[in-house]
Amino acid sequence: MKIKRVEHVAIAVDDMTKHKRLFEDLFGLSLELEEQIDTTKLAMYPVGGTYLELLETVEPESWLGGWLKDKGESLFHICFEVEDIDEALQELKGKGVKLLNDEPIIGHGGARIAFLDPGSTGNILYELAELPTGNAGHS
Repeated sequence: MKIKRVEHVAIAVDDMTKHKRLFEDLFGLSLELEEQIDTTKLAMYPVGGTYLELLETVEPESWLGGWLKDKGESLFHICFEVEDIDEALQELKGKGVKLLNDEPIIGHGGARIAFLDPGSTGNILYELAELPTGNAGHS
């Protein structure tokens, strides 16, 4: 498996507007992508060669809603950009890693993504992402 970079670090938040203001006013970051996928709103902020991703749920009973209820606003996951997500998932399965997504799904910016089961990764949630061809960013 070829990991190209840390693609983003995701932060679960209760109030997207408050945290967007914090990123923009306090840190001077510029929003590059904002979208909603199913019950999750996300905002991507480039920082060097990676991104900070804010995540807010529109459904309190969702998995992200449960996370926020249990842990509060906090770091949520780390995402690695991989060259070939299908190959990466096969390799990880061969190493006995449990996956939350056996097959890639469509995520942020049209990326093909999959999450690894935290039970196989030291209780840390990791995401793998294969970005659309020719899309180094998310705009």
